[in-house]
Amino acid sequence: MGRIREKACDRCQTTTSVLYRVQSDESGTWQFVCDRCLPALKNDNPHYTYGGTWKARKRH
Repeated sequence: MGRIREKACDRCQTTTSVLYRVQSDESGTWQFVCDRCLPALKNDNPHYTYGGTWKARKRH
């Protein structure tokens, strides 16, 4: 069994084991955000792009 990794949300800095890779503005910069910050970036945002989910436990 692998070790559990954690990473901080780029917006609120909360450390978590699941983050979502998203673009949320016209710059096209990717950021990792937690499930609490995601709705604010996603809802009614024409620049929102989902780029995958980062998880603490990697699939083998």
